[in-house]
Amino acid sequence: MTPPDKRRLAVALRYDEPDAPKVVAVGRGLVGQRIIDTAMMHGVPLETNPPLAQALSTIEVESEIPEPLYEAIAVIIAFVLNAARSPPQPTPSLVPSSTVDLPGPAPGDGVLA
Repeated sequence: MTPPDKRRLAVALRYDEPDAPKVVAVGRGLVGQRIIDTAMMHGVPLETNPPLAQALSTIEVESEIPEPLYEAIAVIIAFVLNAARSPPQPTPSLVPSSTVDLPGPAPGDGVLA
């Protein structure tokens, strides 16, 4: 059995202006993969960013992200808005991790949807 900290981690976010973004789903292993698969089926852009996913995974579902993570999330929101303006792609784009410093370790994969 794979240790819990090595299983795939996925975090889904929702952003409804003017409110702060919210964490709407968090999962590891099979649940994490379902979050990713569901996002892909609905054309939601994905970003692989293990440190940010790890930080967001500690936030209670349906809670707004804390201010210290605003800058990192702004990078993702800009990516999503840019992707929405671009012509549809056959598969969702995975973008490189942002350069924003985040606290804590980053075990396993970290995908944001």
